[in-house]
Amino acid sequence: QVQLVESGGGSVQAGGSLRLSCVASGITSTTYTMAWFRQSPGKVREGVASIAINSIALADQIVYAASVQVRLTISEDNASHTLTLKMNNLQPEDTAMYYCAYATGYYRTPSRLAEHIYTAWGQGTQVTVSA
Repeated sequence: QVQLVESGGGSVQAGGSLRLSCVASGITSTTYTMAWFRQSPGKVREGVASIAINSIALADQIVYAASVQVRLTISEDNASHTLTLKMNNLQPEDTAMYYCAYATGYYRTPSRLAEHIYTAWGQGTQVTVSA
């Protein structure tokens, strides 16, 4: 059973940066997909970035939501199964609970930011951005 633990959230002022981490344990598959989602109060959870690990389709290995792609960078250390999300130029609208998610296997780009493909979720880490 895959377990995910996020860390790195906090409070910053607009224009600031944060780095979120997610340590995964229990991964036995060599091909899998991980992602970061976020949910603000009163809004649905949205996928912001996803990375396919050990997929042969390297051209679309990383996918970002259009609204954040110039400010976020997702990466994964395969050896330690640590997923990282670097966030720059944070704005108040980025305030949300950020969740790490895991799915076994490879998924085409349109599905990679959809909740339904992910079978394991972390508990979330809060990011608060003040104006």
